[in-house]
Amino acid sequence: MIVVRFKVQCQPDRTEDVVTAMQGVVGAARSLPGVIHFDIARDLADSNALIATEVFQDSEAMEREESLPEVAKVVELMQGGALAGPPEWTRFEVASSESPSM
Repeated sequence: MIVVRFKVQCQPDRTEDVVTAMQGVVGAARSLPGVIHFDIARDLADSNALIATEVFQDSEAMEREESLPEVAKVVELMQGGALAGPPEWTRFEVASSESPSM
């Protein structure tokens, strides 16, 4: 299993453009085989920061998500100056997981 944490700091006047583009990724990614979870949220302390948490069954599922045209649109925005700095990106390889009961 692969878990990815991806965080971007948007230019204040471009945040809504990035949010709109990322909304397209969410719907498309969640329907792909091997995508276990795909969530994007705003940082509660900074409304221009967006954080994606992605969980994939394997690297093939991650590659399917990365090849979506919706992802290409987000990348184009990021490379086109929508970000205030470089994105943070961490990939975790997970051997096992569990959901504890509350």
